[in-house]
Amino acid sequence: MFKHFKILILTGLACASCTKAHYPPENKVCLIKQEFLFDNAPFRSCHAATVAESDDGRLVVAFFGGTSEGDKDCCIWICTTDSDGKWSAPRKVASGNAPCWNPVLFKVPGGELLLFYKVGWSIPQWEACLIRSTDGGVSWSSTEKLPDGFIGPTKNKPVIVGDKIVYGSSTENRKWMVHFEMSDLEARNWTKTPSINENIKKVSIIQPSILQHAGGKLQAICRAKSTFGKLYETFSYNGGVSWSAPARTALPSNNSGLDAVTLRDGRFLLAFNLTSSGGMDGKAPRTPLNIHISEDGKQWKPFMLLETGSGEFSYPSIIQSSDALVHIVYTYKRKSIRHAVVDMSRYKEL
Repeated sequence: MFKHFKILILTGLACASCTKAHYPPENKVCLIKQEFLFDNAPFRSCHAATVAESDDGRLVVAFFGGTSEGDKDCCIWICTTDSDGKWSAPRKVASGNAPCWNPVLFKVPGGELLLFYKVGWSIPQWEACLIRSTDGGVSWSSTEKLPDGFIGPTKNKPVIVGDKIVYGSSTENRKWMVHFEMSDLEARNWTKTPSINENIKKVSIIQPSILQHAGGKLQAICRAKSTFGKLYETFSYNGGVSWSAPARTALPSNNSGLDAVTLRDGRFLLAFNLTSSGGMDGKAPRTPLNIHISEDGKQWKPFMLLETGSGEFSYPSIIQSSDALVHIVYTYKRKSIRHAVVDMSRYKEL
């Protein structure tokens, strides 16, 4: 009884310290747009948005939508912007004989727009799929299956290193484990690394987001299963072929999706839920939704509070477009997808 009481006290303290991080109000000037992709949709619930930019500067966003996550009618939908920046109505682009999950968009420079997604009745049963577009998401190829044993990107966008694409991948079977997959720039020939935490006790991590440092160093920040834990990080110094043992960061993990991006000026942005508070049922809130900034990928400073209050604001996806604006899309209470635009040229270091 006393042990449980102590855990509850510590939980409350952790939550209070996390959610009271100081976000300089001056930074709010960087937030130049915040909008819903749609108000009405042919599905009851939606989640797991991903964003990419087409060659002509339009945005493409994909997500899964259906009655509820894991239901048979969960399919992959997309919305795209027109030349005036207005969003199209959701359009179904992929479905299966089982629920669809976690789409990931990635535009290969000078090449195709790739849309990865998964199909299966449960996560351990996922079958990885891929469709391709050569016209910025207007039309799509027939579905391809990734080779047996490959997942592709689990949640977050991959990165290009030399003549290959490096994907952050993970599995959720007897243990949550992270590995990395690689393909050529056409996403046709695949290799992968071993799991980086298979033999490390009490480290259950998934959904790595990859950052690119000067000198070719890669850093991946991972979601952690432990409700009261921290986010984890791992590094590669050889283009993603091998990775360091995952280590805890100072950032709390609420066991929900995150995403990070390397900016053109070499700094990094991280979008995540800044809370580790759970409760006796092991569930953690998916609010508030925060952005932090870092010069080195190690020391993170509060940058902006995107959402607060009750409800779910989760699973962000973040990119920097060709005009240098930062775009974040995320789940809004499972009822819609919200899009935020950040102009980093307005940011002033305090």
